[in-house]
Amino acid sequence: MEPTPILSFITVTYNGYTDTCCLIRSLQEKVRSVAYEIIVVDNASKINEAERLQKEYPRITAIRSEKNLGFAGGNNLGIAHARGTYLFFINNDTYIEQDHIQDLIGRLESSTAIGGVSPKIRFAFPPQQIQFAGFTPLSYITLRNESVGCGQTDDGSYDQPVRTPYLHGAAMLIKKEVLAKTGLMPEIYFLYYEELDWCTAMTRAGYELWYEPRCTVFHKESQSTGQESPLRTYYMTRNRLLYAWRNCGSTEKILSVGYQLLVALPKNLLGFLSEGRTDLCVAACKGVSGFLTVSPKTN
Repeated sequence: MEPTPILSFITVTYNGYTDTCCLIRSLQEKVRSVAYEIIVVDNASKINEAERLQKEYPRITAIRSEKNLGFAGGNNLGIAHARGTYLFFINNDTYIEQDHIQDLIGRLESSTAIGGVSPKIRFAFPPQQIQFAGFTPLSYITLRNESVGCGQTDDGSYDQPVRTPYLHGAAMLIKKEVLAKTGLMPEIYFLYYEELDWCTAMTRAGYELWYEPRCTVFHKESQSTGQESPLRTYYMTRNRLLYAWRNCGSTEKILSVGYQLLVALPKNLLGFLSEGRTDLCVAACKGVSGFLTVSPKTN
């Protein structure tokens, strides 16, 4: 009989069978330091990936959703099946090369105030530069921030653990008890900004969030949607406005939404037009319409 898992890896796949197999293999081959389970949520892929994965990897728990629930909805479905004290949300297009999971857990348990931790994240493809070593604070007017160390060589400059305002959605370890105060991941976003909103709820509840560099996750960035796809443009436009509406104070909300509509949107539209990307212009305008029509905005 296998021991009760201390940690639950939760990953969501959408037409990502090959990447998901790579992730599962890396976890099963490398992780020896902690009892764990792997939960894969198939978010209405064209083929039944859950069925294929369950046959290929009998030790995992594969769940099929016949409806695409979005990033948050898929993860929340995984949470419903999780038995671990710790929940490790990890993108299906990631993998690990070494087992440093205990270092993440150690950081998480170093203080009762810490609610979540993200590892160092590096791009999977050569030269495998850093993608994430923490985040800078978000400006509540422009809603912009930066990923610390992004694009830089992993030369040891970012090997100190530090507090971070937000975790990275590609890899974040959460104490399950945190959910009692924050609730589940907000499903209103569907794609993008849900982990940012969730992290904001964690810090509002009094929790600290940390970056722990002793553990590294490698990420094949945005293979599912593309860096400049209409899908990404729609949800980034819609959800940036939605995040401001849900999380800014009354004055900041007016300023931020006004900035997005009157400054950022025209600038983006001009940039898309100069590149001949009318499809992105349409997607951005639909994103604004999506924000205006979604109701209620606080769920």
